[in-house]
Amino acid sequence: MRKLFRKKKIEDILRDVQKNQLSNEDHSLGKHLTAKDLAAFGIAAIIGAGIFSTIGKASFDGGPAVIFLFLFTAIACGFAAFAYAEFASMVPVSGSAYTYSYVAFGEIIAWIIGWSLIMEYAIGNITVAISWSDYFTGLLSGMGVNVPYWMQMDYLSASNGFEKANAIIQSGKSINELPNYLQEAYYAWTSAPQIFSFHLVADLPALFIIILITALVYRGMKESKNASNLMVVVKLAIILLVIAVGIFYVDTENWTPFAPNGISGILKGVSAVFFAYIGFDAISTTAEECKDPQKDLPRGMMWAIIICTLLYIIIALVLTGMVNYSELNVGDPLAFVFEKLDLKWMSGIIAVSAVIAMASVLLVFQMGQPRIWMSMSRDGLLPKKFAKIHPKFKTPSFSTIVVGFVVAVPALFMNLTMVTDLCSIGTLFAFVVVCAGVLVLQNQTDIPRGKFKTPYINSKYIVPFIVIGVITYFFMFNNEKTLKFLNNEKELITTSELLIELNDQEVQKMKMDLLTFKKENNLEDYLNNLTTDNFISVAKKYNVEESTLYKSGFSLFAEKIPFYIFILICIFLTIQSIRNNLSLIPLLGLVCCLYMMSELGISNWVGFGIWLIVGLILYFSYGKKHSKLNVSKT
Repeated sequence: MRKLFRKKKIEDILRDVQKNQLSNEDHSLGKHLTAKDLAAFGIAAIIGAGIFSTIGKASFDGGPAVIFLFLFTAIACGFAAFAYAEFASMVPVSGSAYTYSYVAFGEIIAWIIGWSLIMEYAIGNITVAISWSDYFTGLLSGMGVNVPYWMQMDYLSASNGFEKANAIIQSGKSINELPNYLQEAYYAWTSAPQIFSFHLVADLPALFIIILITALVYRGMKESKNASNLMVVVKLAIILLVIAVGIFYVDTENWTPFAPNGISGILKGVSAVFFAYIGFDAISTTAEECKDPQKDLPRGMMWAIIICTLLYIIIALVLTGMVNYSELNVGDPLAFVFEKLDLKWMSGIIAVSAVIAMASVLLVFQMGQPRIWMSMSRDGLLPKKFAKIHPKFKTPSFSTIVVGFVVAVPALFMNLTMVTDLCSIGTLFAFVVVCAGVLVLQNQTDIPRGKFKTPYINSKYIVPFIVIGVITYFFMFNNEKTLKFLNNEKELITTSELLIELNDQEVQKMKMDLLTFKKENNLEDYLNNLTTDNFISVAKKYNVEESTLYKSGFSLFAEKIPFYIFILICIFLTIQSIRNNLSLIPLLGLVCCLYMMSELGISNWVGFGIWLIVGLILYFSYGKKHSKLNVSKT
């Protein structure tokens, strides 16, 4: 058991880095990055899908008060960034959270974090590549260039969509009555070239951008830096233009009510908004390529989060001021509001900016993952080949190529956008462990410290009062809902859960019955706005049984397990803060990130658990035996 938690000493890590830099065997990475470049990488990673799509749904759920969700998420990421900055200053190597965990907790935790980061970057990269393809083909379509559907859709989406569309057509509907996504899937499948019975459907634009970005990352950090800086300048200029134009069309009456759905509505988009912030941690993977990592990494991270948060808040206020929040449940909110106000020339500019923004996100993600693999390989947990540095370009060449394949192949044939929450939970877990690592090391005096240290505030004078305040709020001002939660009383299913219970024909019939003479064209939005009694009446009309209409018993309790885990850990941390004088900032970072994990749902926790089990099988079959720490002791 002790071998599983063997730790790396900071002195040994720094000695190995110095040895690689002095070696003539081309083991070292090139040093090109300054604080300005790191901040640009952070902005490149954060300002992507969040500002062009996610912000619409979040604004619809929370109203103008969604700015508080961006603020909360930024503060949570800021707390985590302090912890990352302290570790990056202390251990300026490319391993990011993986290496920090190796120092603080030992090998098995380091492997789990490294494996989580592999999932984070892989799913994140695939999702971003697919999104880029959608924006790019949309831009081309606006210019009159129509890419065939079979060349812009993944195989599984086309196959499943064709089956659904065909079933509805067989029931008597025409192709033109189907939703757009089913029409596109139908045409993609029927128009695709065939080899025997195999339909050649693949997302070729996604493949194109992955190859282009992978080649850039392989070519060198200097080239990646220049490309990132250029893309950041372009998209910031366009975003500032959007703000400058949009502010003249703001109607302050649209900001009333400010929080139409209360706190629950604001927090509903926590997963989507957090996904927008994923990526700033990738900056820490470039530590060995910084000219002065101990000083520049902390500055780069903080500036990136501050700048992006300000932009998100301003954009959210402008959007919800230009149109009513209830109209923003669309995939392209920026383009939507300008088209609605007959400013179509802005929509074209926004489309160009979206393509550039998504490419810059992909660049940072593709840059971060190979460096995690390289660090794990250096420690013996992955084969030596993954640690190979290109003698001319000074990049982890083999790892970069493998990452390109790992992202490109699934992006061609699979739509992984439905599992983006797995990306979020992996990242949040890494944040939690890094914050916990700072707390573990805070009182150790026998380790070398970097130039940056998280400001110390004794949490025992603050945390107990926060806990008392939260308990008071829930039992005095929200007593009914709190007791209902604790007593596990039955709950009505949500709109999305109702639609899952119905088959495609029933959903289409419901849409025809309910929306034919209505202004709305989104069935889920219409059902969300019904009173509880009307919602139940509609469900029963379509033969949804009482046992299905309500969640109860263990199935309901299971959904609450992540939150109960959060509560238990908070109790433990409160006791520890009193007994051990824990530092407040990393403690709050840990709690905030753990809370966001608890909001992701039990299915994501199960999926994450399965991924970790697969990783542990690989660790015990290869990594444990080949670990450098194991070899050095035998």
